[in-house]
Amino acid sequence: MLPLKRILCPTDFSAPSFKAVSAAGELAAAFRSEVILLNVIPPIPALSGPESPGSFDVSRYQAELEKSAERSLADIRKKRIPAKVKVRTLVSQGSVPLEISRIAKSKRADLIVISTHGESGLQHLFGSVADRVMRHTSVPVLIIHARPAGK
Repeated sequence: MLPLKRILCPTDFSAPSFKAVSAAGELAAAFRSEVILLNVIPPIPALSGPESPGSFDVSRYQAELEKSAERSLADIRKKRIPAKVKVRTLVSQGSVPLEISRIAKSKRADLIVISTHGESGLQHLFGSVADRVMRHTSVPVLIIHARPAGK
């Protein structure tokens, strides 16, 4: 695992995920590593119904989601990662835990830094994204426990 050359840090742009981004930035600064900031856009369910001129354009919506994610990743890069750290940003589409695992392998990440929201109830029963990433990857995972305020 050591030395850390590449740290993959997925974000869903939530406050808890920003704690993981900060941790990844600190680790990268300490180890002189590269951070790969990742946002995975979940699949958009197919809409059924009659086609009409005013129908929903899924591909256009998908393109807008990607552009928005790219802008948000660039903003996070500036605000939450030390300037001396090398950062790449990446937007992907698919099943979130499977894409995180696939990208960690394809980019040869040495570590995945991800947050967990500390949910309970149904969310806990089905498992968090962090739990599912751990089950699908051979890359070491550092989980930053980041409960939202008031929990």
